[in-house]
Amino acid sequence: MSSLQVAIVGYGLAGSVFHAPLIAAQPRMRVTAVVTASPERTEQARREHPGVRVVPNPEALFADIADIDLVVVATPNRTHAPLARQVLDAGLPVVVDKPFAVSVAEGEDLIARAERAGVALSVFQNRRWDGDFLTVRRLIADGRLGDVRRFESRFERWRPVPKGGWREVGSADEGAGLLFDLGSHLIDQAVTLFGPVRSAYGELDRRRPGIQTDDDAFVALTHTSGVRSHLWMSAVTPRLGPRFRVLGSESGYVTYGLDPQEEALRSGRRPDDGDRAWGTVEPERWGVLGAEPAVEPVPTLAGDYPAFYSGMAAAILDGAPVPVDPRDAVTTLRLLDAARLSASRGETVTN
Repeated sequence: MSSLQVAIVGYGLAGSVFHAPLIAAQPRMRVTAVVTASPERTEQARREHPGVRVVPNPEALFADIADIDLVVVATPNRTHAPLARQVLDAGLPVVVDKPFAVSVAEGEDLIARAERAGVALSVFQNRRWDGDFLTVRRLIADGRLGDVRRFESRFERWRPVPKGGWREVGSADEGAGLLFDLGSHLIDQAVTLFGPVRSAYGELDRRRPGIQTDDDAFVALTHTSGVRSHLWMSAVTPRLGPRFRVLGSESGYVTYGLDPQEEALRSGRRPDDGDRAWGTVEPERWGVLGAEPAVEPVPTLAGDYPAFYSGMAAAILDGAPVPVDPRDAVTTLRLLDAARLSASRGETVTN
């Protein structure tokens, strides 16, 4: 097998913008099937991936899955684990969009099923390949910050009027709310950088009318290394803070704005379109490094979302490790639970 035939379950924002273009740009993969009941999304899938098979529901896909080598689950959060179970029980590798599941028990069950079936299982934590995150990781590895003491990370927006989607009107048990949506990324990045967590503290608020779960959240993690991670996620921030502020014993690093890959994908660009270098950041948007008053711009490394599916192809075809270990995603779920418990008690929770 030299090329993987990929089915994408769900063709909303996640499936059509984040997954399909990256899969189509991967030389060892092809978008073969899409699951969507929407006539508009059916037309979109056929236009964007000529020859693709479109079916209205997962049952139709599983009824005829002989030509599929990998399934991507890009549906609402509450359906991630149930659909991934079906894929694994059919003996196929699966990529699950974040969050991996809505409970630790569901996540552990998926890992056990994948091990029994002997197939690859991974979680789409694309933000590990944000250019600014890669830059922070490099600065830490090169010792340019000294000993890191505090890590601040934000995904903030100004959306005073709710859009009414399931992430806003669903319940926390369904994986709705910003803690699950954006906290999954922020916590994963913090743990990737600084390792295990000793304690967690959370604040969850509903600021807008009609919202059923959190739209404004804060999580503080104390890592066993002593580093403190402070993480903000909000839809109600009229003045946005820095994307990263990392404070070390020798210097600090601050950068503003989001990685450009999401905007590029939303605008219809693909990593292989040859239009211009993928994931690069213009000099005027570089972060700065130093200690007051001496600071200097640091070139932001190019982001690399395509690396995820390159890694997934290598895992299935070459026996390499999956690009994101699902056990990392279970760790994130445990910390999401700890943050919710802390918020309900109003006190720090030992992990």
